[in-house]
Amino acid sequence: MNRRLLWKLCGILALGTSALFWVISFVGSETERQMSFIAEPHQQTLRDWGRTAEAMYRAGDEQALARWLEDLQTRENTWAAVVRSDIQPLVGSRLTDRFRDGFRLGRDETWKIHLYFTENPIMETTFADGKTHFLVLLPQRMRPGTYLPEVRILLKVALPLAVLVMMCLVIYRHVMNPLRQLELATRQFTEGNLGVRVRTLLGNRNDELAALADTFDQMAERTGDLILTQRRLIADLSHELRTPLTRIDMAVSCVEEGIDTQHFLPRIRHECRIMRGLVEDTLTLAWLENEKPSLDHESLDLTDLLDSILDDARYEYPDHHLQVHLPDRAELTGSSHRALAQAIENVIRNACNHTPAGGTITISLRREENGYRLVVDDEGPGVPPEHLELIFKPFFRSSVARDEKPTGHGLGLALARRQMEAAGGWIKAGNRGEGGLRMLLWFPLPNPGPHS
Repeated sequence: MNRRLLWKLCGILALGTSALFWVISFVGSETERQMSFIAEPHQQTLRDWGRTAEAMYRAGDEQALARWLEDLQTRENTWAAVVRSDIQPLVGSRLTDRFRDGFRLGRDETWKIHLYFTENPIMETTFADGKTHFLVLLPQRMRPGTYLPEVRILLKVALPLAVLVMMCLVIYRHVMNPLRQLELATRQFTEGNLGVRVRTLLGNRNDELAALADTFDQMAERTGDLILTQRRLIADLSHELRTPLTRIDMAVSCVEEGIDTQHFLPRIRHECRIMRGLVEDTLTLAWLENEKPSLDHESLDLTDLLDSILDDARYEYPDHHLQVHLPDRAELTGSSHRALAQAIENVIRNACNHTPAGGTITISLRREENGYRLVVDDEGPGVPPEHLELIFKPFFRSSVARDEKPTGHGLGLALARRQMEAAGGWIKAGNRGEGGLRMLLWFPLPNPGPHS
């Protein structure tokens, strides 16, 4: 089963989850790094303090420097001092150049501050002589990371929520866009737009929702065809019924006026038979078109079936010659006796109707590899090549057919094709080179099972 949508959603969730952890990690570390540095105005204040202390120290006014340090400590509630870095080695120890160059009493104001240490660091400003230093314990007001707890809450709650909302929006759009197209198409279809389709609107998408769109299109096409077929059948049937109804109305009027009652009563009965046959054939055709029925699977002998139909044809058309070529037996299983009998009877009756009196209708049945082929040739006027498929449409009649048999309704061959298709076969028409129409009927043999 196609599970492309499942894998797409799993991929989106996997990528979204990975992106979520990466964003939280990156943004968290970057935010913490940025918050670990003393603000630039505070860095400038520390440098100013260092320069002030150095100026007083170089002026040699130790009392003024002491008062200034005392005032600074009181004002900032911190500790501050001026110290020297002369370190004397003991017991023969020797200080390396690397130690002398790298030794620091405190931190430079540009250094990173560890936010997780509760104690504030000591900041250092080195005087010009390189041996004297101004030290101050970083005042609390200058400590970076004041809003770190709030930022950490945002990183742990707001940021994951934002990423998850974005993932939900991506999934929602991916799922809802085709569903909206399907909803719009369904609404248009219910409003009468039978040609609306969805699959082409989804582009190259190939997942469960695309399969749903394909199913909808198939349903829409099938339902649209049924609706159009019903409309056409109703319109054609109403048109065909007008003529016998008009004749009956005229005959009834004559009977009511007492004009030749014995002549018009048989005419009324005849028109009623025509109307009944027309309605029954139309209903049968509508059933075959709409329901696509699976007919009863029966075993029959095509030779016997044809013999019975041909006996009726000889009785109905005594002035026609029937030339018949049938095998002794033509066993057929898994088919429908009723459907095939009606189809063959309609084809042979059509051939007889269009063959002039004294003409010959040739019927031949032969076995082929996968079934039986029935050929019915008549000596009628044939059919224009552009009408060879149209003659199987309900109520279609060529101008020649209307002139030869004005009482026909054009349902016989349409019923024959639907009945053959319902029984698993097919029917085709073609013109003979010497004149007349040739009807080909194919009756397939069922495929043998693996153990038959």
